[in-house]
Amino acid sequence: MLSTMQDFPLTIGMIFRHGRAVFGDSEVVTFEGDTSRRASFGELSGRVDQLAAALRRLGVESGDRVATFAWNTQEHLEAYFAVPCIGGVLHTLNVRLFPDQLVYIVNHAEDRIVIVDGNLVPALAKLAPELSSVEHYIVTGDADTAPLEGNRAQVSRYDELLAAEPPGIAYPEIDERAAAAMCYTSGTTGNPKGVVYSHRSTFLHSIGVLQAGALGYTDRDRVLPVVPMFHANAWGTPYAAWMAGADLVMPNRFLQAEPLARLIEQERPTTAAAVPTIWTELLRYAEANPVDLSSLRVVTCGGSAVPRALIENFEEKFDIRIVQGWGMTETSPLAAVSWPPKGVELGTAEELDWREKSGRVIAGVELRIVGDDGTVLPWDGEAVGEIQVRGPWVTGAYYRDADPQKFDDGWLRTGDIASVTPNGYIRISDRVKDVIKSGGEWISSVELEVHLMAHAEVIEAAVIAVPDPRWEERPLACVVLRPGAHVTASELREYLGGRIARWQLPERWTFIDEVPKTSVGKFDKLALRARFAAGELAVEELA
Repeated sequence: MLSTMQDFPLTIGMIFRHGRAVFGDSEVVTFEGDTSRRASFGELSGRVDQLAAALRRLGVESGDRVATFAWNTQEHLEAYFAVPCIGGVLHTLNVRLFPDQLVYIVNHAEDRIVIVDGNLVPALAKLAPELSSVEHYIVTGDADTAPLEGNRAQVSRYDELLAAEPPGIAYPEIDERAAAAMCYTSGTTGNPKGVVYSHRSTFLHSIGVLQAGALGYTDRDRVLPVVPMFHANAWGTPYAAWMAGADLVMPNRFLQAEPLARLIEQERPTTAAAVPTIWTELLRYAEANPVDLSSLRVVTCGGSAVPRALIENFEEKFDIRIVQGWGMTETSPLAAVSWPPKGVELGTAEELDWREKSGRVIAGVELRIVGDDGTVLPWDGEAVGEIQVRGPWVTGAYYRDADPQKFDDGWLRTGDIASVTPNGYIRISDRVKDVIKSGGEWISSVELEVHLMAHAEVIEAAVIAVPDPRWEERPLACVVLRPGAHVTASELREYLGGRIARWQLPERWTFIDEVPKTSVGKFDKLALRARFAAGELAVEELA
């Protein structure tokens, strides 16, 4: 027996039409460093129509890739809708990747058009001679376009293209399973891999984000996506906020603590999303400067483990709740959020215990943990294995890159090592590639880092595995101290001694100026391992 329900396509066009019709007076704000420019959803929708028509006139057809090399701005959001709504595929390029990785990604995806922020023209121009598939560059703002000219590709100005188009456009009907957008992994090992999102997966993921047990935006919210729009679609916030009618506050390229604090004070966002390093830097800035963060009710933090001390400091000093989210490019990315379960009193240590976890799996994602021998392990909060996930917004393959080791009988292997409580909360203890295998036992680098960063004199800490003649591997703690701090390795080891098993305590320590970061703000342990192997780290070994 079949249902009587309409078989209606779930597309980005449907998201666009809903926000346009129902929330025309919501606004998109783009920060320019001191002041902001703004456009209502209604005004922005008209510009989306014009961009869509312009792209069609430039020959964009169904399935063609249109790339963006851009920060979080109004124009980037316009491309988020215009490209997929005409059947094209939006390809967000990570502006922080190494040049050779960007060249590989653009050529591998066969991008035909690149929409580039004016301030990023010099960086892109250096790569242009090697971008064999690109036929056209579209430059936003009034930047000098000369560096891009003289290559095979044509160059146009964004606003001039839009101005040449009359209002209104007839959008095509699109299969919900058609490609809508693509994003490449950051590629810390080997070439980056492409993940292609469908209209259907993006629509369903947006609904997933809007669950009350997830991020739960409404039209009363002003959403500040500090996480870049080239990083897993800014964790889905642009589409979800548009669907909910929440205002979007776009930080542009101003992601440092001082301009962010100014933006928050001026535009009064109610919720924001960023990696832990952003909030750590903002906290340090706030300790030395007057800031007004009072508009924020909740902050979503993800990308790497969130130190408990960071959660506590934001709660105590600013009455802001930090809630962890977990996911990856391959999961669109949201898969879990760490809202405490019912019955837990707010503001208590128990509530912090729950929020310190990586997240509770949300409806729409199925999750299991698997041991080294392939055994599916129980959700008992004790058993530890690799997280595997599946669901309608989880990738089942990579674009033109067969990697069967990443998939297991229809499940995506995430590379995260974790335990899961009986009620679905994940506690990630490490990445498969980062876990320290010492004397036949596992040591969690993440657990060591979280405890170290809870120390009052420590700003950052990253722990890597280094060879050991007796135990195979042992932890090396790489620590960044606060300016003027004088704590020693012995004192930090003693501090850890009251928190973890003695056999897990690092014997090797090094103090560094800064932990290197990946293009998406995570600790770059590959770079630390390379520095250790090259003898560039001054390592102190305790008895």
